[in-house]
Amino acid sequence: MSYTVALAGNPNSGKTTLFNALTGSNQRVGNWPGVTVDKKEGNLKSHKDIVIQDLPGIYSLSPYTLEEKVAREYLVDERPDLIVNLVDGSNLIRNLYLTSQFIELGIPTIL
Repeated sequence: MSYTVALAGNPNSGKTTLFNALTGSNQRVGNWPGVTVDKKEGNLKSHKDIVIQDLPGIYSLSPYTLEEKVAREYLVDERPDLIVNLVDGSNLIRNLYLTSQFIELGIPTIL
């Protein structure tokens, strides 16, 4: 049985950096729009039954851009087993709004 973990959060919160560390991948990291425009998939190192999804950065589950639509559709339609919500501590109000939306989905969420 495999488990799916989604790395989700606002843009530039460290999702791809964590994805690279967890999977051993070398995905491009950048601080400008459009770096992650589609979800990336990899297996957790030493635990091939755990699939990690690196989602594009979003501010809410109400999509305005292609990146936000990709992330929302994955979370709502495919429903991962767990959401790891990465937040930027310097802007908690904006980040925690998205966290509240993740919790409302009913998917287990780690902050």
